[in-house]
Formats: sequence, structure tokens, C-alpha cells
Amino acid sequence: MPTLDWIGKKAVVNHHREVPYRLLKCDREKSFGDPESGNLLVQGDNLEALKALLPYYAGKVKCIYIDPPYNTGNEGWIYNDNVNSPEMRAWLGKVVGKEAEDLSRHDKWLCMMYPRLRLLKEFLREDGSIWISIDDNEAHTLKLMCDEIFGRQNFIANVVWQHSVQGKNDAKTISLHHNHLLVFQNSQAFQRNKIPRSEAHNVNYSNPDGDPNGAWRAGDVRSPNLRENLRYKVKTKSGKLIPPPEKGWRWSEETFYEKVSTGEISFIDNETRVLRKIYLLAQDGRVPESIWFSADAGTTREATAQLRKIITDAEELLATPKPEKLIKQVLHIASVEGDLVLDSFAGSGTTSAVAHKMGRRHISIEM
Repeated sequence: MPTLDWIGKKAVVNHHREVPYRLLKCDREKSFGDPESGNLLVQGDNLEALKALLPYYAGKVKCIYIDPPYNTGNEGWIYNDNVNSPEMRAWLGKVVGKEAEDLSRHDKWLCMMYPRLRLLKEFLREDGSIWISIDDNEAHTLKLMCDEIFGRQNFIANVVWQHSVQGKNDAKTISLHHNHLLVFQNSQAFQRNKIPRSEAHNVNYSNPDGDPNGAWRAGDVRSPNLRENLRYKVKTKSGKLIPPPEKGWRWSEETFYEKVSTGEISFIDNETRVLRKIYLLAQDGRVPESIWFSADAGTTREATAQLRKIITDAEELLATPKPEKLIKQVLHIASVEGDLVLDSFAGSGTTSAVAHKMGRRHISIEM
């Protein structure tokens, strides 16, 4: 399998093992709610915090969502996004050594991320998954690094999220409106959930023929790929023969006639065409897709507006917080009530806020 190399990689490949275990201290003055709930907000560097939490939570987290620095090179953010802070320079100098002086910001970012991702993998349940927000600056290097850590066979999807709907007239080339969500499962034991349907998803269902099973829409009867074994003629109730579509039918001959007997498939237009009914009552949700539009997953502008309503006295806010809709969609797909959710780049705390509202247990690490 192709792997990614960078300056300093050899120094950080096993660094997660060398991080010392530290004790977490409970600040009761800042604590709130049921102390037995298991929900935690940890203040401190997430590398040290993850190592401190590992003995208690290894193999217990169902869903990890992280929104790490995108490494845009923009020094103006409230969280330094150039991986060039004094703390990061000191850490790189200590871990990578003299080599760190020659690191580009991309090398530095990879050195920062690698040991954290190695630790995060140890938190996942066998049926768990990790979701990582990123943009084009590091999306492709992150994918290769995650292939190495989580296994290329465990890559699920690169979800494209429409984070902005307003055109950027000052863009020098193309106005960018998307971020990525790289999704990896811990193993084949992962099972995704469907996402809830809304009325907008049901507009194509109706019941013009008074079917006792309720509203339906017409479904495809054709095979998506050429299958010679599915190219059989269909015999109607009156004995007429209907030739197969160009690529064949969607099912075997036996399954086809089973669907005829249940009423899912019928013959129309004087028995010259096949009609397949997909019933609304059989739809228990929607299969997640790889493009998430702002109407379903929100935008950063919406998230900023919501944050300003909550934090009214701040001079500056996190520049690009994630909307609750986005995290809600992730948690719908990757977890159920009672599951443990972890965010080690907590930012404005959206992950814990959404997890709490959705009945998940949650751990967030602030820095």
C-alpha cells in the first residue's frame, strides 16, 4: 500500500507510546450536572489528555468526531491555524529534534496529527468510527495518513459538505463552498444508521390508485449493470411476454415473480410495461449520501450566528464553528442513545452540545 512520508515522521510514529500518563484533576467548582453521567470536558493539550483518558476509555468510544486545524497558514485565527505557536514549536523541537528547524507547515501539521490519531484509534469500539472535518489544504495528506493508521480497507467515504452558500466575488480563481468529512470505521463490525426523513423527502409519494398499502412511488426495475443471467422474458398473467431491459432485470426470475405475487410489481399499459411500487410505509429512513447540502447540514455562517446568541460578550469568536445540523447528522449515522462520543479538538463545544441533546454520553478535550 502506498504510504505518505514527511520530514519528522520517523520521530513521531511511536511518539504516542512515549507520552507519559498523567492524572486528570476534577475541578468541582466548574463541574455541573450529574457527576455519575460520565460526561467530561477536559482542559489541556489533547495529546496528554488522550493518554490520561486511555486507561479508562480504550475500546469504549462509538463515534469520534474531530475538527482539527485546517493548516491554512492563516495566522489571524483565534486558534492559531499555522501550527506555528510557541507551544507547537517547543513540542516539535523536543520530539522531532533538529529536523524540526527544516519543517514546512505541512510537515509540522502531520507531525502534530499523527500521534493524536494513533491514540484516537485505541479509543474506538470494534464497531466504532471516526469522522474528521478538513479542507483542501490537508485533505489528501490526511487521507493517506488515515489509510496507514486505520487501514485503507476501513475507509468509508469522503463526505463533501456545502459549508457556504454565499458566492465569494473576491475569489481569485474558484469560489470554494465545501469542506470534507473523512470517515473511517475501526473494523467491518461498523454498521451505519439511516438518517431521518422529512416531508421534503416524501413529496414524490402518492396513492393515485387507492393502494391499501398507502402512498408509493415508481421504482426502477432495470439492473444497474449488464447481467446476462438477468436477461429473461417475463410472462404476464394473460400469457404475454415482456422482453428484458437492455442490461437485464434488477432481480432473479424467482425473485421477480415473488414480487408480482406480493403486489410490489404489476403489469400496466395493457400488460406491456412493468411497474414497481416502493411504499412510503417501508421507508424507515434515508441511506446517507456522500454530498451533504447546507439545507440538511447547515453552514458555518449559521453556526457563527448561533454562537453569538450564546456568547454575547466575546470580542472574537471561533471563525468557523461547525453547525449543530452537521454534527447531528454525523451522530445519527454513527451512534445511538447511550453511546459514548469523543471530540479531542473541541473548539466551541458543538459536539458535546449536540451529543448531550441526542442522549449520547460525551467527552471533549478543549485544546
